Amino acid sequence: MNPSDSQDIPVATTSADDGRRARSRSSRARIVAAMLELVAQGNVAPGAAQVAEVAGVGLRSVFRHFKDMDALYREMAEAIEVQVLPILMRPPEGASWQQRLFDIAARRVRIFETIMPYRISANVRRFESAYLMEGYRRQLRLEAEALAAHLPDEVRADAEGARGLNVILSFNTWRLLRHDQGLAPEQAAGVVRRMLGDALARWPED
Repeated sequence: MNPSDSQDIPVATTSADDGRRARSRSSRARIVAAMLELVAQGNVAPGAAQVAEVAGVGLRSVFRHFKDMDALYREMAEAIEVQVLPILMRPPEGASWQQRLFDIAARRVRIFETIMPYRISANVRRFESAYLMEGYRRQLRLEAEALAAHLPDEVRADAEGARGLNVILSFNTWRLLRHDQGLAPEQAAGVVRRMLGDALARWPED
């Protein structure tokens, strides 16, 4: 064998491997995009067959990339997190804690409006999935902890008042206004601001 021929073999094999990996990444991305598209369109519980059809891949390909639907929901959650994390991580603005709460309310309106179809979808399936149920409880905990971090000690000490603020600024309240009551985003945001203002009236402005 010509020495130069033997040097070409690893290169050809590597190129083939790279091509397979690229196709695999492309299929995986299409599957996640299909899941996001179906949920965004209002399909709260898309099945693997529907995801495969929209993605343009075989059903076996879905389960080759994702061992179960929980794994696909996990990937979807990561994609959504990329969108909302910059909004979430920015410190709230305002001279007083009350003003900062109104800023948090406005920011949560943007976040909740973005994630609403995906979170409703996860909520529908959470009773069938320990992973999604834990995710739901974690979201509730994070909402409460993020709000509590911006409350003064005397407000945190008022357990009923603090819980009331948490309810007003929760995703479940936003879902009720937007999904159950059918309000437009601007109307729902106005209701949230009104409820928050009424609740804050019990504490004097700093």
